[in-house]
Amino acid sequence: MIDAQGFLTADELANPPAHLLREEAAIEPDPAPTTATKDTQIIAIYGKGGIGKSFTLANLSYMMAQQGKKVLLIGCDPKSDTTSLLFGGRACPTIIETSTKKKLAGDQVAIGDVCFKRDGVFAMELGGPEVGRGCGGRGIIHGFELLEKLGFHEWGFDYVLLDFLGDVVCGGFGLPIARDMCQKVIVVGSNDLQSLYVANNVCSAVEYFHKLGGNVGVGGLVINKDDGTGEAQAFAKAAGIPILASIPADDDIRRKSANYEIIGRPDGRWGALFAELAANVADAKAHRPTPLTQDELLGLFSGESVGRDVVLEPATPQDMCGGTLTQKPSLEVVYEAI
Repeated sequence: MIDAQGFLTADELANPPAHLLREEAAIEPDPAPTTATKDTQIIAIYGKGGIGKSFTLANLSYMMAQQGKKVLLIGCDPKSDTTSLLFGGRACPTIIETSTKKKLAGDQVAIGDVCFKRDGVFAMELGGPEVGRGCGGRGIIHGFELLEKLGFHEWGFDYVLLDFLGDVVCGGFGLPIARDMCQKVIVVGSNDLQSLYVANNVCSAVEYFHKLGGNVGVGGLVINKDDGTGEAQAFAKAAGIPILASIPADDDIRRKSANYEIIGRPDGRWGALFAELAANVADAKAHRPTPLTQDELLGLFSGESVGRDVVLEPATPQDMCGGTLTQKPSLEVVYEAI
């Protein structure tokens, strides 16, 4: 019953009527809050480890800066190698490591301790724990907490590019998608099953959080080391996302990348390719993807390359024991009905 003041009684609060529960369940959740401003495009780039995200981002950010844009590149990989190519192979002090040292010394972290620049590109590394000494995902969360203290939301950049591992599924690495920290996601993949499996997982995460009220979409796919076999193109078409660029499997690119040489220069051989990528990334809409099932993903490849024709043969208890299985009497006590 409702009392004279129009409030629920103690009994009603303890056991709310069914119609009130139904009304509450029908209320749509509020949209997830976003930290991205309208003036800054915050873009998270995902992909399988070793697929070439850092290579792509270093050259993309360099090209954007040469086009007059103010760009911040943030490495969110515990390996801390996102900025290596940009800085000619030199290691960049990480935010987490620097913060730890400063805290022990009783000092505060300043921008100049963790953010460095080259030819108009600003870059930093979040870093992460050493092997066996902590959770990489938790390190990402802690790193962004430190960025917020340094004024992340007040910085005035045209683009903030976040380099994330796509094949690590713990919560910290899904932060930009789960918390609407970016407007769109770019996926880097190639014509191989493992990288497309990761790309498909990222699409699944975007779709999952979209159903929970999220606003992040997939801007598109960058095909790296494209050998022309077409599986990545087929994946993009099936998932409903555009292809932003196809970077060929070229020995000149491989050699220069191995020597920490920037190839995304306006006057270089590959300048037009990265200029087109920069334009496509800037203009890419946030698409709602259609993730593929495992069978659909395997269907993009020939049976010989993925073992699609293999039949699963169930194991037997005899297989597990390595010989004839001896039936032993059960120790279970069975009580007969009286």
